[in-house]
Amino acid sequence: PLTLEEVRMLVELFYLPYHHGALARELLEHFRWLRANSLSVGVPAAAPDACGGTRWRGRAQSFQRLCARTCRLHSRLVSTAGRALLYDLHPYLWDIRNMLLAASAFVLWLGCQSITAPILLGRDTEPWARRGGLFGELQALLPVGNSCDLFYHPPPLFPSSQLYLLRPLLPLDKVGAGWSLGAVRLDHEGGGCSEVSQGFQAQLSRVPTLPGRLLGSFLSLSPEYTFVLEDEGGPCGYAAGALHAEGFLQQRDSSWLPAIRHKYPPELGTGGPALGQEAVLFFHAEPLAVPQPVLRRFPSLVQLGTAPRVLDVGASRSLALCLLSALRANGSRGVFCQVSDTDRQQLSFYSKLG
Repeated sequence: PLTLEEVRMLVELFYLPYHHGALARELLEHFRWLRANSLSVGVPAAAPDACGGTRWRGRAQSFQRLCARTCRLHSRLVSTAGRALLYDLHPYLWDIRNMLLAASAFVLWLGCQSITAPILLGRDTEPWARRGGLFGELQALLPVGNSCDLFYHPPPLFPSSQLYLLRPLLPLDKVGAGWSLGAVRLDHEGGGCSEVSQGFQAQLSRVPTLPGRLLGSFLSLSPEYTFVLEDEGGPCGYAAGALHAEGFLQQRDSSWLPAIRHKYPPELGTGGPALGQEAVLFFHAEPLAVPQPVLRRFPSLVQLGTAPRVLDVGASRSLALCLLSALRANGSRGVFCQVSDTDRQQLSFYSKLG
C-alpha cells in the first residue's frame, strides 16, 4: 500500500485550489528561482560570481529530486492504489507528472546552455485558458505556457506505472560513453558528420519511420536542441530541433550531406539488408526545399519520434513541451516539421500532440 509519506505528498500536491502544500510550494519556488537566475550558469570557477553558478546547480539538483519523487509517486499510485481512488486521482497526477518531466528536462537544458538574453514569454492569456493548481502555475512558468493546445490531452484509459526520464543530450553522449544515447560520436574531422553506433541505431530503428539516419543531421549540427526520452528499457524517444531552420538546412545540404554521401556511396547498400539499402538511398535522395513563406513565419524546425512501446501520449507531449520551451527561450516564434503526406503513423503522432 501507499506509505504515509506518499499520502502526505498527495495531499500537499492537491491541498486547496488557491493554496499549495509544502511540496508544491517547494517545486514552484525552485522552478521560479532557477528560471530567473539561469544566466548565472556556466561561469568559470575562478570568476567573481562563480558562487552564483554553484548555488544554481545546487538548487537544480534539489528540483530534480523533487520531480523524481513526484514521478515515482505517480507510478506507485498506479501500482498500489484501489481502482476507485486511482481513477479519481490519476488524471490530475498524470498531468503533473508530464509537466514535471518537461520542467525537469528544461532545467537540465538551462544548466547546459549559455543563454545571453532573458527567457522570452508569450503574452498573458485570459485566466480561463489556464488550469488552476500546481499544473497551471507550472504551465505558466514554461516559455510556451500560453500555447494552450499543448496542455489539454485526455489521460490514458489504462494507467501505466512506467517510469520515464526526459533529459537533454549531454556532453558525455558525444564521446561514446554511457549506455543510452551515449553511443553517439561526433566526428568533427570527417566533415562534421555524426555517426550512430550499432547499439543505439538498433534502438532508434524501432522508432516508427524515424530511424537514426533522420536524426544524424540534428546530432551533428544542432545537438543543443536534442532531448532524449528513456524508460526502463533504454532510449524510447527523442525530440530534435534547429533554432534557425534556414541556416540549418543550408548547412545540412552544403556540408553534412556531401560528407555523408562520400562516406556511404550508393553501391554500399547493394546486396545488403533492406534496411541498409533504404538508409543509403535516403542519404542520396535530394531533400525537398522548404518554401520561404514557411521559413519566415515558422523559423524553427522540429522532429520528434517515440518507440512503439511508448503508449502514453503524456510522455510524447512532455518531449514536445521541453523542445518547444528550449526554442522559445532562445527567441523562436514558431516551428514546423516535415512529414510525408503518405506517412500515416507520423501524421497521427503529430496530430495527437496537437
